[in-house]
Amino acid sequence: MNVFALVLFASAVNLVVGYAGLLSLGHAAFFGGAAYVTAHAAKAWALPFEVSVLLGTAFAALLGLLFGLIGIRRRGIYFAMITLALAQMVYFLAVQLPFTGGEDGIQSVPRGTLLGIVDLGDIRSMYYVVLAGMVIGLVVIWRTIHSPFGHVLAAIRENEARAVSLGLDVARYKLTAFVLSAALSGFAGALKVLSFQLAALNNVSWHLSGEVVLMTLIGGLGTFAGPIIGAASLVTLEQMLATSGLPISLVIGTIFMVCVMLFRRGAWGEVRARLAALADRQGPGKS
Repeated sequence: MNVFALVLFASAVNLVVGYAGLLSLGHAAFFGGAAYVTAHAAKAWALPFEVSVLLGTAFAALLGLLFGLIGIRRRGIYFAMITLALAQMVYFLAVQLPFTGGEDGIQSVPRGTLLGIVDLGDIRSMYYVVLAGMVIGLVVIWRTIHSPFGHVLAAIRENEARAVSLGLDVARYKLTAFVLSAALSGFAGALKVLSFQLAALNNVSWHLSGEVVLMTLIGGLGTFAGPIIGAASLVTLEQMLATSGLPISLVIGTIFMVCVMLFRRGAWGEVRARLAALADRQGPGKS
């Protein structure tokens, strides 16, 4: 379930970083913010599973709209620093606000039932619900990047000045993509907090923002399968290293440097580029 949630989170981040060309270092604010709202709604207000998840997702979308309105007209490192600073403000609020539980977080979050029928206290049922949620989120992302809207985002990423000269409202397209990415990140955070029944500070930490960008880069920036591969590989590796006695940060950092030096398009991006080059070489011979 952790892999499913982070796969969706990484894919949502890739929507703005890989397709819209916006480097965000604050997406943990949406992931963790939705987690806290979902946990509070489910535990303190005793709301149903569906309503709690929707509230968390809606909160992430509104927070993404606020972040976007503040920083969307900035570019490059300036936009990244704005998102990081705003995310740190959310982290500070998560520490200080009374309903978040501070460093203890919100514990023993009830999962409830799905549609009043399926008991999500059963871990197997919760597993399939999170799997279905991930699939739904990935389908939304797939449909987005293969729509006219997605093609406009790619055009903006490749040559923003030309997109402006064609009369496109670049800021509006970027803001829409950013809010959609924030909402999907919040959806992933809501699913994770109900899976683990815990909303903690590490969900809003800047380390998580950096880690999810790392997943995207390792898998392949600007590819649909890249974040899926990167997230699944990194989470699995962390689980293996946790019992090995090896320093996790050192090993992952080394892997990241190797990937950047040898696979600049990421693992899947490099494979796709090699296959395309092979197809181009074989094409003239076959004709």
